[in-house]
Amino acid sequence: MSRLTTHVLDTTRGAPAAGVSIELQRLEGDRWATIARATTNADGRCDAPILEGQAFASGSYQLLFHVGDYFRARAGSPDASPFLDVVPVRFSLSAGGGHYHVPLVVTPWSYSTYRGS
Repeated sequence: MSRLTTHVLDTTRGAPAAGVSIELQRLEGDRWATIARATTNADGRCDAPILEGQAFASGSYQLLFHVGDYFRARAGSPDASPFLDVVPVRFSLSAGGGHYHVPLVVTPWSYSTYRGS
């Protein structure tokens, strides 16, 4: 069964990033439609795949990681202004493509991603 999972690592702390809000959007025509929302747990992962089963379809997608809120909370100040706010990661999925894992490695100033397993 095809599924999409993710996790977030905060490399400034060398630890999982708990409490990061994530949106999954699919390109429908010429607009992005939000099809799922999740929040990372204490292990920096979502409690379940963010997309699987009948909802999994071929197409263009993006994950929106709301890291600005996470870093403001870590700083203990709603007025803190981290450089990154919402990190978009765009990619394509193929039905029947198996397990897609799209992690985010992040600091307040930079990020990296890859297709994991």
